[in-house]
Amino acid sequence: MFSFELLKKSSKSNARLGVINTTHGKIETPIFMPVGTGATVKTMIAEELEAIGAQIILGNTYHLYLRPGHELIKKAGGLHKFMNWHKPILTDSGGFQVFSLNNLNKITDNGVTFRSHLDGSKHYFDPKKSMEVQMALGSDIAMAFDECAPYGADYDYTKLALERTTSWAKESLASHQHEYQALFGIVQGGMFKDLRKRSAEELIPLDFPGYAIGGLSVGEPPELMLEMQEFTAPLLPENKPRYVMGVGTPDYLINGVKAGIDMFDCVLPTRLGRNGGVLSHRGYFSIRRAEFFDDFTPLDHDCDCYVCKNYSRSYIRHLIKSNEITGFRLLTWHNVYFLLKLMENIRKSLREDNFESFSNDFLNKYYDKVF
Repeated sequence: MFSFELLKKSSKSNARLGVINTTHGKIETPIFMPVGTGATVKTMIAEELEAIGAQIILGNTYHLYLRPGHELIKKAGGLHKFMNWHKPILTDSGGFQVFSLNNLNKITDNGVTFRSHLDGSKHYFDPKKSMEVQMALGSDIAMAFDECAPYGADYDYTKLALERTTSWAKESLASHQHEYQALFGIVQGGMFKDLRKRSAEELIPLDFPGYAIGGLSVGEPPELMLEMQEFTAPLLPENKPRYVMGVGTPDYLINGVKAGIDMFDCVLPTRLGRNGGVLSHRGYFSIRRAEFFDDFTPLDHDCDCYVCKNYSRSYIRHLIKSNEITGFRLLTWHNVYFLLKLMENIRKSLREDNFESFSNDFLNKYYDKVF
């Protein structure tokens, strides 16, 4: 049910154009996946996401396991039916959230005991449990259970996390049985190139249908993140999708595509939208700023989304300052559209063999920051 076709490669960088086929439809790559943590991309409904070009969304295993529970979602017919989304879905393994609980978890070579951030109840996750939950959710792409070592972890601990990740990848494969769900492996290794190389070398023989680069964009300096991404991507199979987890700023997306990455996700557009933040061709800005009080122009003069065609900065600022839900909804709509449109334009530039000039022009304007 799952396949990836590499359609074209740039002659001037590692950028690639491809298509992923799943039971719930095709995904043109490179692609950005909006994050629907709790079975919703916050403030937006499925029909709106489809209308603005979303091809695939991401659901969070940890959050859905805790609330409403994977058994309920399975009873509803799976996550697609539960949330009325008919295109592909990717679910993460739950590992990142579990490990980020810090004082609420206990990690062993077998799995993780943790307490819910909702009510303090005690739970246990291991590869088998992660597969059980993701199979019940019925996503098109599931992720192997892994350990994401925190930024700043020393070499020895990062090596231990890598070894667990490899062991858990094998256990995930052994536990995963689903007729149409593809299981991706996750490369770890922190900020150490030799560990990244070792992780890739240990996972590739397991023949996952796709591979993610985990443990990036977790607090490290941007230049280090880009260095690790550029080093790791070419280590992964050319004939399978490559996915960088948790990356979503426009410049990171472009640099990721240059490195040969096909898939991205991030909470950035929705989180910014809930906090008055705007993504634009001239960079990020806050709509709360006083200068926008009587600015009746669109959020982004170069954007053709529904919000920019119909609402002004002044009006949206008023909504945000008044704590009106409509304001957060309009900003989220624009921000998600902005990233989806960027990826559409990247794919167009790859088809037309002008990706490098497109990306240079975009980044020059983006860093200009004249709003």
